[in-house]
Amino acid sequence: MEKLTVIKVGGAVVEDPEALSSFLDRFSAIGGNLILVHGGGREATRTASALGIESRMIEGRRVTDAAMLEIVTMVYAGKVNKGIVSGLRGRGCRAIGLTGADLNCITSVRKPVAEVDYGYVGVVKSVDVATFGALLGMEAIPVVSPITCDDGGQLLNTNADSLASAIAVGMSGMYDVELVFCFEKKGVLLNPDDDDSVIAHLDPAGYENFKKDGVVSGGMIPKLDGAFDALAKGVRSVRITNSVTLNGYSGTTISL
Repeated sequence: MEKLTVIKVGGAVVEDPEALSSFLDRFSAIGGNLILVHGGGREATRTASALGIESRMIEGRRVTDAAMLEIVTMVYAGKVNKGIVSGLRGRGCRAIGLTGADLNCITSVRKPVAEVDYGYVGVVKSVDVATFGALLGMEAIPVVSPITCDDGGQLLNTNADSLASAIAVGMSGMYDVELVFCFEKKGVLLNPDDDDSVIAHLDPAGYENFKKDGVVSGGMIPKLDGAFDALAKGVRSVRITNSVTLNGYSGTTISL
């Protein structure tokens, strides 16, 4: 099988022009088959605040009412996505910006209401691997924003980490897939105040212990949930790192 690298970039990398430029330099040098999934939550929070709209986060997932859905669609599918696509073009890459609604490439369902009603938040139902395969066959780089769509045409805000995991799993039947989560830290940290306290390897038992002790919390939870789910469903390898070590082997390696 050909290799495919699915990279999710988020955190402070997307919102910091210098950090994003550095990431795009390294990303464009990887070569081969690439899919890029991006977040942009901090930018959405700032935009919402400027418009007087309150942001609520629960375990790293954004509660999305109708007003917030408009904000995240503007920010993720518009400003952030096209900024990344244009940056890649400037580095000689053929990139195409997508939401899940485009070409029906990602179909989601609204997250069921349990203890929390997250509003217009999506859970990925299916990935159109043929569409992504066709784009890769054209030597294009799909750049996917975390806005998906249900069968009725309703846009849904979808966690970008979970989205990257779902795409990696979907493509693992066609490619030898590596999934990389890239953010501002060097990996999963034992001490959040010490950037060098990287946990080199993490398995499910260690994850549960760290989560119980509060070492792992917030937005890292959906990231790691997606990582373990991806490995269990056929993705060859998963790594969490930052843009400086994107092309190497540093960071936290996730294993079963």
